[in-house]
Amino acid sequence: MKIFTTILMVIALGLIIFNLTLLDFSKPFEGDSMVALIGIGAAFCAILILLIFRMSKKIEEKLKN
Repeated sequence: MKIFTTILMVIALGLIIFNLTLLDFSKPFEGDSMVALIGIGAAFCAILILLIFRMSKKIEEKLKN
């Protein structure tokens, strides 16, 4: 499970980097830049959810032992 969450975090990080290349810093809330901002926000949310999931699995393992 740790490998799976790591792979998903790397994919989300790749999406953040890709969306940063699409972002137009002079007009961040127009056209494709808005889509890029939404993609960046969604990828950050995915990383946070995966980190919370990984922490909960560590807590669950400690409680079992």
